[in-house]
Amino acid sequence: MYGFGPIRATVLAVRIIPRVNPFMKEKLDLPDAHLSLGMLTLTSDDVGYAAVDEATKKANVRVAYAKSFYAGASHASGPLSGEFIGMLSAPDPAEVESGLRAAISFVENDACFWAADRDGATAFFAQCVSSTGSYLSGVNGIPEGAPLAYLIAPPLEAMYALDVAIKAANVRMTSFFGPPSETNFAGAHLTGTQADCQAACDAFADAVISVAGAPVRW
Repeated sequence: MYGFGPIRATVLAVRIIPRVNPFMKEKLDLPDAHLSLGMLTLTSDDVGYAAVDEATKKANVRVAYAKSFYAGASHASGPLSGEFIGMLSAPDPAEVESGLRAAISFVENDACFWAADRDGATAFFAQCVSSTGSYLSGVNGIPEGAPLAYLIAPPLEAMYALDVAIKAANVRMTSFFGPPSETNFAGAHLTGTQADCQAACDAFADAVISVAGAPVRW
């Protein structure tokens, strides 16, 4: 547990297309055998990316699409948009449903942002993924099952805390999200042993909290 407690994401909308039309199948570059598509939106993009990756470990699904929305959930295009849409494909609707249920359970019970200050004005994400699924491993060019430190914070906090995290553990950066991201945050993915990834997460969290507690300091 980090800082001043968790900030949970909310799943806003979910739908399954049992047999997707051929035009969307082509545009989404779905495998020939994948005829069904499941979609969900939620209020946090980074929780969403981690959740759809979790789905690939729990069901025979592939991440067909995953995207952040600009400016974040507070500036969404509609009440069910949030700041992330994820799409899972599978050979049949039952597998898609299993993947969606796994993703939703992960959102509700596992991955979350954390408050770096008492009123929750500064939030950060420091998720140690002990074993990556096909999605995050593909994004980062690492083997499936490799550990990952998924680190996100507001711009200055993220840049400062990433430096601290990388120096605190034997990790290497596999993805970098320079400020500003679509949601005006920043961060990176780091890989190493599970212990080192957890150490990087802990160091990142401590550094973000230190900036939130004393913003102007040389």
